[in-house]
Amino acid sequence: MRREERELQTAQVSDLCRRRLLNYADSFYELARSYDGEFEPEQEDRETVLMERRLWENRQIISGHLAEMAKIMTEAASEVLVYWPMEGKKKKRLVQALAEEGIRVEGPCYLPREGGRQAVVLTMYTHKGARISAEDAADMISVLLDRRLAPSVTSPSVVEDSPQSFVLEEETGFLALTGFARAVKEGEKVSGDNYAVLEAEKGRVTVMLSDGTGSGERAGRDSEKVLDLMEKMLEAGYGTDTAVNMVNTALFVAGTDSNHPTLDICEIDLYQGSCQLRKIGGAVTFLKRGHEVEQLAAGNLPLGIFGQVEVQPLCRELQDNDYLIMVSDGVVDAFGREDYEDTVTSIIAGIRDRSPGEIAERLLQIALHASGGRVFDDMTIGVIGVWET
Repeated sequence: MRREERELQTAQVSDLCRRRLLNYADSFYELARSYDGEFEPEQEDRETVLMERRLWENRQIISGHLAEMAKIMTEAASEVLVYWPMEGKKKKRLVQALAEEGIRVEGPCYLPREGGRQAVVLTMYTHKGARISAEDAADMISVLLDRRLAPSVTSPSVVEDSPQSFVLEEETGFLALTGFARAVKEGEKVSGDNYAVLEAEKGRVTVMLSDGTGSGERAGRDSEKVLDLMEKMLEAGYGTDTAVNMVNTALFVAGTDSNHPTLDICEIDLYQGSCQLRKIGGAVTFLKRGHEVEQLAAGNLPLGIFGQVEVQPLCRELQDNDYLIMVSDGVVDAFGREDYEDTVTSIIAGIRDRSPGEIAERLLQIALHASGGRVFDDMTIGVIGVWET
């Protein structure tokens, strides 16, 4: 019996690892496809055509390498993660208690996390067609194991009559909420700015803001593509710096002068109550703490200008009721003064709203008033509020 249980646990954790590796492979295939395309010279000059041809060939080489790496990862998707078996008495009590609630449990074990934390991994299912929310099941298990647990963002939301794997993470010490407001440049139907919010299993929230070159549909497609590639790589488990450099390389190799989006990344650790900001050509970010406001800026150029991007993260410890305010260029430019960043700082310091969405909307209305109601460039404001739980 013990041998069978041990195999079940190993198979379950191996399946989690397999899914992660396949996510890696999918992101590599996506990058490889981004380099694909027929050679279509834009100029008739022979020297220019040869240069364009060389760039196109380099892109095909990179595409092949990425596809090969994806293939290797797909073949290696049989790795097994390290896990710790659950203690015999705890396991028996857990299985019996949940069985009384109509939930069958198999293979409960622990996954080690950073900072000495442990996630609980197990297979759960009901019988007779019953459906129980994963949060309710996690609450029961929290009481039984005497620890605060919640389903990970990638776990199913409902326990059903078919077996499914669940990851229960220790609850974080901080909560983050986001709010956004935006205005599209006059004469355009689509904003050249885009944003994305990602929640990871390990208590991290990542907010990204990208401002495409120029405005309109093309700028919107460019910034959207940057965020889409970043999302795929971050969700697959790539490090942020690696993901940024791979996206930058894709734009650099493309060799176009009209596609150099900015990229602002704010990563919040909800366990530690800290954040890291990476700014690649983006406007200043503001950290609001009560009446005090700090400007967070870096002098990096947008994506795709150089072949390699070296970004030094801006790190800050966060406190209860802190707000991080990310803006695109159109917001600060609306104030039209040399000291516009200081002006925006003073305005943010005076805002009393507590909801991130209300703060974003209030700041947008102030910017529109400062520009006389005109929108000369796309405006996007993202506000992240942080509270202790």
